[in-house]
Amino acid sequence: MMKSFKKILTGALVVAAVAGAGVAQALTLNGAGSTFDNPIFQKWFYEYNKQFGIQVNYQSIGSGGGIQQFISKTVDFGATDAFLTDDETGKVGGPALNIPVVMGAVCVSYNVPGVDSGLKLDSDIIANIYLGAITKWNDPAIAELNPGVNLPDLSITVAHRSDGSGTTNIFTNYLTKVSVQWASSVGWGKAVKWPLGVGGKGNEGVAGLIKQIPGCIGYIELAYAKQNSIPYASLKNRAGNFVDPSIDGTTAAAAGALKHMPPDFKVMITNAPGAQAYPICGFSWVVVRTNQPGENSKALVDLLKWMMATGNGEVASLYYAPFPDSLVSKINAAISTIKY
Repeated sequence: MMKSFKKILTGALVVAAVAGAGVAQALTLNGAGSTFDNPIFQKWFYEYNKQFGIQVNYQSIGSGGGIQQFISKTVDFGATDAFLTDDETGKVGGPALNIPVVMGAVCVSYNVPGVDSGLKLDSDIIANIYLGAITKWNDPAIAELNPGVNLPDLSITVAHRSDGSGTTNIFTNYLTKVSVQWASSVGWGKAVKWPLGVGGKGNEGVAGLIKQIPGCIGYIELAYAKQNSIPYASLKNRAGNFVDPSIDGTTAAAAGALKHMPPDFKVMITNAPGAQAYPICGFSWVVVRTNQPGENSKALVDLLKWMMATGNGEVASLYYAPFPDSLVSKINAAISTIKY
């Protein structure tokens, strides 16, 4: 009878061990936030699951929503194109890190019949369109920058984000730097009181509005413009040159920040100096707790390390700019401080 009991017990332990191994293989990480990041996240997380069997569920709900879910502890990580404010950090309930994962361009896209490409805009025009001071596509200020372009007598429809958005954070940070009126009347943030316009949820929503509405203008992450074949403007940068949104333009804009990156990685790179710097681009971060016990914490650390070791080499395929080795080393040092 004792031998039978030992056999039953041994069998039960084997079953438990196999079941435990199944649970480990089925480990799931949950994240939410930035739609700016979503194109590369979908690629990364699919590949990561194929390679390691770990599912990463990501909700592309906007940076504001991602931060709120991170604070409320309903996800393992948040993703945001607006680093945590001091107030938000205070609500986390302990130390938190802003880990850079990508950097990319926000393009000013448009739907102007007869103008499929090549439109030039400067900071004054963009600010005045979003302030409601320029209302027609054939406005003299736009025409002056675009001689020979057949600009229609068409009303401009302004599109912006309706949700808390890191892309909005980058765009309004730029407008605050280049327009005194914008800085004093609207300001900079993930959500602002827009003077006019129609709102779309996520980069996907704004891209949809631009495609659907003749005369529409909006700001979206570059991959969304490329993937949806939406034209975008060449913007006059701080050096006085017209520059298209691109990987090289983002890298040029980030050059100063990369040389003098603060330890907390909190930096904005809009309206940066440099002959080839694209003026509206920024970093995006994953926000994590530095003390996050449990098996998900180690899995999250492994994922972040993989993003730097493997994922960073793939970002250019979706029009983000890769991090240089010097920044990757600093990011890996920060990841190593996470306790699990």
